[in-house]
Amino acid sequence: MAALIVLAVIVVLVVIVVAKSVTLVPQAEAAVIERLGRYAKTVSGQLTFLVPFVDRVRAKVDLRERVVSFPPQPVITQDNLTVSIDTVVYFQVTNPQAAVYEINNYIVGVEQLTTTTLRNVVGGMTLEETLTSRDSINGQLRGVLDEATGRWGLRVARVELKSIDPPPSIQESMEKQMKADREKRATILTAEGHRESAIKTAEGDKQSRILAAEGAKQAAILTAEGERQARILSAQGERAAKYLQAQGDAKAIEKTFAAIRAGKPTPEMLAYQYLQTLPQMAQGDANKVWLLPSDFGDALKGFAKTLGAPGDDGVFRYEPTAETAYASAPADDSDEVAEWFETKTDPSVARAVAAAEAVARQPVDTSLAPVHAVEPTPSQHALPPEQEQ
Repeated sequence: MAALIVLAVIVVLVVIVVAKSVTLVPQAEAAVIERLGRYAKTVSGQLTFLVPFVDRVRAKVDLRERVVSFPPQPVITQDNLTVSIDTVVYFQVTNPQAAVYEINNYIVGVEQLTTTTLRNVVGGMTLEETLTSRDSINGQLRGVLDEATGRWGLRVARVELKSIDPPPSIQESMEKQMKADREKRATILTAEGHRESAIKTAEGDKQSRILAAEGAKQAAILTAEGERQARILSAQGERAAKYLQAQGDAKAIEKTFAAIRAGKPTPEMLAYQYLQTLPQMAQGDANKVWLLPSDFGDALKGFAKTLGAPGDDGVFRYEPTAETAYASAPADDSDEVAEWFETKTDPSVARAVAAAEAVARQPVDTSLAPVHAVEPTPSQHALPPEQEQ
């Protein structure tokens, strides 16, 4: 019985010795091992054998980056306003030996150091600067904490301000101010919009009026140019028509006189033509009374004697001289007035003008049949008995 007890005790002692001599340190953790109360070594991620009752594991440290959120801290700004700031610190243990031996509790040390540094940084800023300078505060906190915790075997990666809460009264005032600023900006933007709209409308009206004036100007110019061209063409047409009429009258007069010269008129014939013309002269509204001179016959005889020569029967007849008989026709000026009859826009008018020019250029036919003088009968020239006596 006693042997069993001794055996059991030995087994228990062996188990205790084995448990004390072997330890397993997982990855991302570090174990600080002491031998007889003094630092011996630091192991991580391996199976470690210890000397029983001589070596011991002082502490195990997590080597991963840790995120520690600290409760909100009251901080007084430069303008004597108390704000509540909540911070988050990202740090990592880089030296487990220093983290174990240089500070009792590095998490509490980081918290207190963060609080004091935050109060120093924010105490030199106003509330408005604190609210708008998060990045600057984060950078300053990180620099101070990283430098101070370096001897603790820590590396501060980041420091973030979760929230900055001013007093309720200040929050209400800020909300009113922001509301007023938004309303101000809205009013300014509305006024700017109306201003831009008015400017654009005025510019549009200006351009519209300018275009309308330009259009009216062009229309007036085109109208005046059209009237000018119409008057020019009308004047040119009238000029050409008068020329053609004058040319026709000249041809008619030329043929008439040629016929007269060829007919060798007598004074009786001239008197007869004059008497036929008198009724036409009396057709005017202002012509009421016509008087024939008593010596009209004598005047015709003198005219016939001046221009004519007596024939075998004693009657004076017109005898054209050599110069008159062979007088040349009027000069042909068709080339000078050719441009008067240009009708580029109306081919039918051009053809009509060309036909008229062809007719006008034909030579005058002066070989007309002679007009025989009419011999007066005795009854035509007989005087009353009382005048003969």
